[in-house]
Amino acid sequence: MNKAALITGSTSGIGKSIAIAFADAGYDIMFHGLEKDGPQIAEKIGEEYSVKTAFSNANLKEQDAINELVSEAVKEFGKIDILINNAGIQHVSKVEDFPLQKWNDIIAINLTSAFVASRAVWPFMKRNGFGRIINISSVHGLRASEYKSAYVSAKHGIIGLTKVLGLEGAGDNITCNAICPGYVRTPLVEGQIKDQAKAHGLSEEEVIKQVMLKKQAVKEFIPEKKIAELALFLAKEDSSAITGSAYVLDGGWSAQ
Repeated sequence: MNKAALITGSTSGIGKSIAIAFADAGYDIMFHGLEKDGPQIAEKIGEEYSVKTAFSNANLKEQDAINELVSEAVKEFGKIDILINNAGIQHVSKVEDFPLQKWNDIIAINLTSAFVASRAVWPFMKRNGFGRIINISSVHGLRASEYKSAYVSAKHGIIGLTKVLGLEGAGDNITCNAICPGYVRTPLVEGQIKDQAKAHGLSEEEVIKQVMLKKQAVKEFIPEKKIAELALFLAKEDSSAITGSAYVLDGGWSAQ
């Protein structure tokens, strides 16, 4: 019987790359996302890799919707072995202009949803004596940048949540780790490029060179494939001693 993974935000960007890697490794996948063709994305990947897939467009700002997402995954696959909290949104603005609603939405989706989903899968993982929770944080979970008050706060919070879940799950073979990428050229980052250009009064190319990759020693966007490879490693059965940790793929940003 295949292991089953629930991956939020898995119909585009980093989440989709992770989902493809897990499907290729033989995992059944509960896809989640807001793309209109989400069901087709899930079905196509399932057929290509001969695994079972399902799809949900649950609103991660709502606790009941997250609980229902977990229930749907358990009903579909009989269990959840892996939870990957990947979904995220962004807004770039000076703190004095930062809308409270944007703050609330970012905290809800980037942080609170990870807690609610983890809490919901916990009893199933505990009962099965196995669970791997992988939180997609960011180098901004360790470092700060201007104009990202909500995002930086949420990603720092994810690191704290990861540590607590790692401690609490230790006796039940439930691990929790965080992956902290630098800039990855996803649809979310494409939006950031435009927002940063407006905020800094720069061209988009100047934003990439002078703002986004400025702090990275390796002047390249982080490949999505590398994040997926690390997630697969952390999901392994024999990775039980690895928990409560944050793994950085940031091109040397945090080494400075």
